[in-house]
Amino acid sequence: MELKEYQKKALEQVKRYLEALAEYKAKNEKAIQIDPDLSINFPLKAWEKVVRTPYLSKKNGLGEYLPDFYLKIPTGGGKTLLACHTIDLINRVYLRKQTGIVLWIVPTTQIYRQTLANLKNREHPYRQVLDIASGGRTLILEKTDRFTPIDVEESLVVMLLMLPSASRQNKEVLKVFKDSGGFAEFFPPDDDRDGHEKILKQFPNLDYFGDENNFWGRIVKTSLGNVLRILRPVIIIDEGHKAYSNIAQETIRGFNPAIIVELSATPPKYANILVSITGQELNREEMIKLDLHITNKASPDWKDTMLAAVEKRNVLELKAKEYGANTGEYIRPICLVQVERTGREQRGTRFIHAEDVKEYLIKQCGIREEEIAIKSSEKDDIEGIDLLSKGCPVRYIITRQALQEGWDCAFAYVLAILTNPASQLSITQLVGRILRQPGARKTKVKELDESYVFCYRQRAKEVLDGVKAGFEAEGLGDLTGRVSVEEGDEESTEATKERFVSYRERFKKFEGRVYLPKFVIQESDGWREVNYEMDILSRIDWSKVNLQELIDIPLTEMKANEEEVTVGLSADKEKVIEEKERIAREGGLEIDTVFVTRQILDIVPNPWTAYDISKKVIDLFLAKYGEKTVANNLVFIVEELRKHLAGERDRLAEQVFRTLVKQKILCFFLLSGQGGYKLPSRIRVRKTSKSLVRYDNTPIQQSLFDFVPEEEFNETEKAVAIYLDEQEKLLWWYRNLSRQDYYIQGWKKHKIYPDFIFAEANAERRDDYNKVYVIETKGLHLKNEDTYYKKNVFDFCNRLGQQKDWRELDLEFDDKKIEFQVIYEDEWKAKINKIFEI
Repeated sequence: MELKEYQKKALEQVKRYLEALAEYKAKNEKAIQIDPDLSINFPLKAWEKVVRTPYLSKKNGLGEYLPDFYLKIPTGGGKTLLACHTIDLINRVYLRKQTGIVLWIVPTTQIYRQTLANLKNREHPYRQVLDIASGGRTLILEKTDRFTPIDVEESLVVMLLMLPSASRQNKEVLKVFKDSGGFAEFFPPDDDRDGHEKILKQFPNLDYFGDENNFWGRIVKTSLGNVLRILRPVIIIDEGHKAYSNIAQETIRGFNPAIIVELSATPPKYANILVSITGQELNREEMIKLDLHITNKASPDWKDTMLAAVEKRNVLELKAKEYGANTGEYIRPICLVQVERTGREQRGTRFIHAEDVKEYLIKQCGIREEEIAIKSSEKDDIEGIDLLSKGCPVRYIITRQALQEGWDCAFAYVLAILTNPASQLSITQLVGRILRQPGARKTKVKELDESYVFCYRQRAKEVLDGVKAGFEAEGLGDLTGRVSVEEGDEESTEATKERFVSYRERFKKFEGRVYLPKFVIQESDGWREVNYEMDILSRIDWSKVNLQELIDIPLTEMKANEEEVTVGLSADKEKVIEEKERIAREGGLEIDTVFVTRQILDIVPNPWTAYDISKKVIDLFLAKYGEKTVANNLVFIVEELRKHLAGERDRLAEQVFRTLVKQKILCFFLLSGQGGYKLPSRIRVRKTSKSLVRYDNTPIQQSLFDFVPEEEFNETEKAVAIYLDEQEKLLWWYRNLSRQDYYIQGWKKHKIYPDFIFAEANAERRDDYNKVYVIETKGLHLKNEDTYYKKNVFDFCNRLGQQKDWRELDLEFDDKKIEFQVIYEDEWKAKINKIFEI
């Protein structure tokens, strides 16, 4: 990866300091050989020669002067890449070697995972820099990995450690200094008393057992912490401002580092800042999306703000597709949405909830469910997902304040702030998330080189103050850093660990042999799973859409006001940002057929057909109302048109679906190979998950797997599961998980993921079954159009299953039956009783 000019300048400054550091260190070593009292503060001397600003001296765990400096790099400035180059410079210029150990410390799980993945990837620029520095001998390790003295002698060993700032010794620290026995090669044998005393004299801060007066003397612990102390690592601290508690600092300096390099956009007040990169430098190098456009919607309905954000994102996606067609570079614009509540039990209050926004996007805006992700402390839909991948569908990420440091996605362009003005939530944390420029260079397409914020009834001053604070927090204002003493990452590392669960022993014989039918489509070489867009949507005849019903929708005279503020970086460092333009508008959108067309392209994929429909609808309303009334109601018209078209699309899609089945092009088959589905052989659960139990607190007995997490159930689903588990005639049951397990693709976009799959025991052979039930449970408040659709699909599946025998896999499947049911919370017990009646 070619370095930017400011990055080259930064590394030149680092090199100058390291050269001075090597010079004064050599002088210090000569002086010590003559007389230890002649020792000089060589890091300070080097600093005064090169930097000429105040320097805060520090010492390591051995009481030696410790070189320690900061690279102040704003978000999006490539701090990890510069850190890798700095490691190379330290080894070449200061330590004069290619091998050794680097301890790379990060404060949060998110940053840890990203950094580890990138450093392990030999194709990634970070790893390539390290491989060049080490001559291709790089080892990337975690604290649980073992290494030997030969590894350190012959390779550049980079070990990642998560060390959140804390006021106490946390688990990560304790594990590092626990005697593990895995590093014995670094220490003398246990019976070598002189050897242990010699190494303790050289490194007095090593942990040890025993006492000098004992027979065996003092025995050094063979812990990772002690290994690091004797190896004198180079230490890289990411987000250095998060490691400024006394315990964190003492722990880090206690590793006896040869040098410490800290990275941060906002260093503490007294940090030794060797390199300070400004926001203006990033902007000149095309690293960030500026200008930033802030639209403050005056509407009392948050949905209008959301619709405006959706429209902007849709426009950006069209621009991105055009750009991709011309350059071959892929961009998928993402909209971040800040809401007031995300908790499972917080919905239904006066606050705007993540699920409310998701529901609005799906039902009102026609966004596919897989395009929407929620990121919160309870739910993380983007965990482990590469948001930059072409195969990733995510276009909307809904959060409250979960996207903090370490979240890196250059595809984020739009920020929708749906918090009430009186809310305590701030946009400060999220502003930086939409500033990073894809590919670290401008596209030369104006819309794709800028960023956008849409606010819901915010006060202009608070909005600008929030943006300014956000810029400062991302290091884009050339301000003095703040002192930061933080408690570190609240996420429990234990809670994130997972384990695999297998079938219960008595159900092992069914492992890999429980198949379920799916809709598949015939091709020349066999069958494949049906694809909604390719097989159903593409066959819809849009000329059959009835638009006349829309004319009965009444419009009202209304006056809409909104304003747009454009801000950019200020030449005045104290201001950070400055307002460049403010536009106040009266009235709605201009009547624009292309605008309406863009709004419905996700429903009507053919742009020519969509344009034709849009023109017909506008002409219908213009024939009945005046031009100003239509313009002021254009957003409302778009919303109603989208709802109507979605209904028409589903109506016509059902006709296509049933016709394909009738023509035997589309079939409902039970297949063992391509197009089929079998229940998984194991499931993944969190180590800290609580197991589902019966109401008398006894363990569940009939679940297919021997552990079922309670967290996967709402109250109705839990009641159904426990009731099933108590049925004498039930053989086993399985909790089918949404978005990852068995589903039915019908004639609508979204897939149907049933809640339960269970088997009725065979009357003659109690260890076998002859019928499988696929059940979807619904609360009474969910008796809606979507539920009726699912019931319709299930009834259709049952009819198809009765018309013919299932395609045989093996002899044991020739008599198996499958039945699909939707049951409501006021009837589920009666329905289950009917299934298992005597």
